[in-house]
Amino acid sequence: MTPVSPTGLQVHLGLGEVTAQIAQVGASLRSLRIGEVDLVPPYPLDTPTPSCSGVVLVPWPNRIRDGRWDDEGTVRQLTVSEPKTANASHGLLRFTPYAVEQTDAAATLRATVYPQTGYPYLLETSVAYVLTADGIEVTHTITNWSESAAPVALGTHPFVTIGDVDPHELVLRVPAQTAFETDDRLLPVGTRPADPALRTGLRLGDATLDTGLTDLDRDADGRVRHTLTAPDGRTVTLWQGEGFDVAQVYTARNYPGTPLAVAIEPMTAPADAFNSGIGLRRLAQGETWTLEWGITFG
Repeated sequence: MTPVSPTGLQVHLGLGEVTAQIAQVGASLRSLRIGEVDLVPPYPLDTPTPSCSGVVLVPWPNRIRDGRWDDEGTVRQLTVSEPKTANASHGLLRFTPYAVEQTDAAATLRATVYPQTGYPYLLETSVAYVLTADGIEVTHTITNWSESAAPVALGTHPFVTIGDVDPHELVLRVPAQTAFETDDRLLPVGTRPADPALRTGLRLGDATLDTGLTDLDRDADGRVRHTLTAPDGRTVTLWQGEGFDVAQVYTARNYPGTPLAVAIEPMTAPADAFNSGIGLRRLAQGETWTLEWGITFG
């Protein structure tokens, strides 16, 4: 581990040519590299996490309108953590330093969601990062230790790239049939068919996206696969396993060190799920939910 930075201790993993760095704060995947090729765009060690890059989002991803939600008849008020939209954003562990256990090629980070204003539930969470020969596999767990069933959703916010290629020339493919329509506060107000170009291939330089997507096509192994492909055919694939039924795709033109970056975010539920109920799960006391996703390159 390296000394403390704005993102806490930095966990370094290595397996042959595959290396990764995990930030303690937010359990964030802050870099992934194979050989000399970055698959996650790096950012300076002395800066806070840009655009929520790589952060684990629990017990909800994205936004809750006004921070207010109906908990089976009880109205609860969360802290409004995104003033510009007057919403509660990205869960309760975004700025939390996790406890870390690691080996050379794997790390498990753990953090607890304690009962607090607007969320009176006790959750034990973990995220395990394991390097593979062609990338990384990630496993999340959430266990409810509350006296009653706890509403939960989970997301993560990885950015992906092929670092030796102009990002404008990468082709993005997302196998989604449906997109969420949003209002000026970035909250869902309906659905529409997803842009067919996302399925057939959209040049990243032509894309401006901050879009929630669902009705995702799964392969025979149950995984959804999103891809970025370089002109020479090399492809980085972000896959999401069962339970991750939503993906948020976000293009950033203010990410440090690159003119264009894209986040492909596996989520179990869309924005404002605590109010809509879409994708929201209630874990019984002592119940554990396990979710998986990963990145490969070839």
